[in-house]
Amino acid sequence: METNEMTQNKYNATLAKYNTKLNDNDVAAQVSAIIDSKVAENNTLDVKKFLFNCIDLTTLNTTDSDESVMKFTQNVNRFEESYPDLKNVAAICVYPCFAEIVKDTLEVEDVNIACVSAGFPSSQTFIEVKVAETAMAILDGADEIDIVISVGKFLSGDYETMCDEIAEIKATCKEKHLKVILETGALQSAENIKKASILSMYAGADFIKTSTGKQQPAATPEAAYVMCQAIKEYYEQTGVKVGFKPAGGINCVNDALIYYTIVKEVLGDEWLTNKLFRLGTSRLANLLLSEIVGEDLKFF
Repeated sequence: METNEMTQNKYNATLAKYNTKLNDNDVAAQVSAIIDSKVAENNTLDVKKFLFNCIDLTTLNTTDSDESVMKFTQNVNRFEESYPDLKNVAAICVYPCFAEIVKDTLEVEDVNIACVSAGFPSSQTFIEVKVAETAMAILDGADEIDIVISVGKFLSGDYETMCDEIAEIKATCKEKHLKVILETGALQSAENIKKASILSMYAGADFIKTSTGKQQPAATPEAAYVMCQAIKEYYEQTGVKVGFKPAGGINCVNDALIYYTIVKEVLGDEWLTNKLFRLGTSRLANLLLSEIVGEDLKFF
């Protein structure tokens, strides 16, 4: 038997330990039931404060500049002074070339620097470039790295290349957290989302994340449900807790409450910490803050 066939069998054997035979309609019905019965009870001030503290405040624009990223970061500093009784966002997420700007500007504790890396958002570049970009981002101050799986490799069944890339980038990250983006809107089915989740965790992901926000559909409750189920099963099999991050298309407070509810119902209270739950968004920060404070604010 050829070596690559043996390796591929290793990944198939890993997937065989989990329930990956999912029906999209069944998933949609299960998610609908959770939303209908559970979201309303989580619509509280304390939950909104918690959600604010889970935000990866994100700017990933073509027009980003040193000046705009510096101002973006200064708003996070200013938040600490303006609302000393509230916990700040969890992280500031930027392109790797701005990591040093954020590091030099950020004055508050407990806010991490996250960088999208490794050929974000398409992941279509050489592994050597992915590793180098990741290493440079960390050198410049990144605490967390967000990468995208090689979606094309996954869809063509080349699990080995997809997983080897994740493992190599995680080795570059060392103790820094690696968030692996599945780009669920491109994966076509709940079954594929489940498989990609398991393989990403197996390869070394500290978090799995729905989307880049650059492709539609982005995050959906159905994808979140499948990913959280995968995280739960992986924890039961391995004892390893992997975090979850929905990102892209989180347009209102109710969207955030839905993702909170899915995490709570599937994974439980242990995952309700910003060490294991994040929200990738920027518009949500002002919306949540407005509801927490009780007036319409455009702080960020």
